[in-house]
Amino acid sequence: MKKHLVLIGLPGAGKSTVGRLVAERLQTTFVDIDSILMRKEGKPIMLIFAEKGEPAFRDMERGEVEGALGAEPAVIVPGGGWAAQPGALDAARSHAYVVYLKARAEIAAARAAPSGTRPVLMGDDPVTQMRELFTAREPFYTTADATVLTEAKTPEQVAAEVVRLAQISAGW
Repeated sequence: MKKHLVLIGLPGAGKSTVGRLVAERLQTTFVDIDSILMRKEGKPIMLIFAEKGEPAFRDMERGEVEGALGAEPAVIVPGGGWAAQPGALDAARSHAYVVYLKARAEIAAARAAPSGTRPVLMGDDPVTQMRELFTAREPFYTTADATVLTEAKTPEQVAAEVVRLAQISAGW
């Protein structure tokens, strides 16, 4: 039986880019939780964070992930902080195969910085902030079912590894 694929990792690890490629290759739906929240709220994630606060954002995010997990198997990409919320990964496990896209903090910060849309990276030193996120979130990320290293690989190469894992371990 097919399970959802949930991609987790730091902002800038490549979750959205790789997730789209994986969904295309597996001929399934791609569910980008941040995009859903932006559409529903009518504003960028940064404004949702600023206006409602991180706890409210995380509640909305959790609700969207739970809704996606209740639908047909898909590739689901929550924000980078979702996996570090208490109980989030445990709740997803019965419905999903979780893959950690791992990138060093410096690489993730360089990838994430050009977009300027990551509320947890706003400030004078995004690399230091990313290192702090990595330290705080890595214990959660490493509990994923599988880890795929993203450095020195193209998004297509990372997607190919995720597809292989999906075929072996998630029934695709």
